[in-house]
Amino acid sequence: MMARKTLAVIAARGGSKGIPHKNLLDLCGKPLIAWTVEQARAALGVDVVAVSSDSDRILEAAEAAGAVGVRRPDDISGDLASSESAWLHALDAVDARMGRFERIVALQATSPIREPRDIEEALATFDREHLDSLLSVCEVEDYFNWRIGQNGPEPINYDYHNRRMRQQIEKRYLENGSFYVLIPALLREQNNRLGGKIGFHVMERHKMFQIDRTEDVKLCGAIMRSYGYA
Repeated sequence: MMARKTLAVIAARGGSKGIPHKNLLDLCGKPLIAWTVEQARAALGVDVVAVSSDSDRILEAAEAAGAVGVRRPDDISGDLASSESAWLHALDAVDARMGRFERIVALQATSPIREPRDIEEALATFDREHLDSLLSVCEVEDYFNWRIGQNGPEPINYDYHNRRMRQQIEKRYLENGSFYVLIPALLREQNNRLGGKIGFHVMERHKMFQIDRTEDVKLCGAIMRSYGYA
C-alpha cells in the first residue's frame, strides 16, 4: 500500500485553569509542547507536524521544536471549544498550504509519556486493519473496579461474594488520550475523532499518565527519566 500523506496535529491552548501556561512548563529540560512535537516528527509515516494555538509563546516554542504553527481563532479557543474544532481548522489551514492530507494523527500535549514507535505501530495497525479511526489505550484488566451506585459503593467488573483471582478479571482498556489516528472525513462530516471501523493501539501502563495538576509534572518527569525517554 502506498503511504498516505499524514498530518500530526496538536491542539495547545494558551489558557489553562489547572496549571497556568501548562503547555510551556518545563518538563525534563524542555517545554511540555516540545516533547509531543519531537515525538511526532521522529515517527516514520508522519509527514508534517502542526500545532494549533491562540498563544504566541506556544507557537514560538512549537516552531522551535520543528512544528508548523497555526494561529487558532478566538471563537474556537475558549474553555468549551472542542479539540476537534482546532484539529479541523489546522487541517484546513495546512491543506491549503501543502496539499491535501489523507490521514491525521491527533496528539495530546499533556500526555508526554510516549515514544515515536507508538505512533509508528499505530499507523501500521491503521493501514493493516483498514481502519477509519484508532485510539491509544492502556490495559487495566487486573483492577477490581468500583463505582458509586444508588445504594452506595458497588463493584463493576466482579462479584465480591465470589471473589475471583486477579488473572480472571475481564480485560478492560482505558482510553488514555495520548493520540488518535483518523481519516479527515470524520472531522469534516461528523466533527468527531472516532467513527467507522475503530481500532486500538495498546500502550504500556506507565504511558497512561498525563499532566492535569501540578503534582503530575514531577510524576511524569520521574517516569520519563526512569524509562530513558528524557
